[in-house]
Amino acid sequence: MNDRSRHRRGTEPEYAQSFRRDLREGSTKAEQLVWAIVRNRRLDGAKFRRQHSVGPYIVDFACLESWLIIELDGGYHDYIVEEDLERQRYLNEQGFVVLRFWNEDVLKDAEAVARGISNALSKPPSP
Repeated sequence: MNDRSRHRRGTEPEYAQSFRRDLREGSTKAEQLVWAIVRNRRLDGAKFRRQHSVGPYIVDFACLESWLIIELDGGYHDYIVEEDLERQRYLNEQGFVVLRFWNEDVLKDAEAVARGISNALSKPPSP
């Protein structure tokens, strides 16, 4: 495995696989909308995974080829600011760029969200 490998075996907690499945089954309207935009390489031919493990975290969407993570935030993120900062710091240290969108922004203007994701995909991954 090279230094930039995103998926290192043994870093995922045991419960993560079933938890990821539960997250996919209980996805929000905003998550469903973004998934409809990015699934099956619909956006710029990029392959996205949803509810993907990166180290100890489960991210909403990940494009491993572009080192891009998309996180959708609801109102509860107002209360977990420190946890979000720690999570973002970890993901950035792993080499990922993290795009964050509020659920309500996705629901109001999904096309703008798609353009933002497309713009991020057009930038080369950072070393």
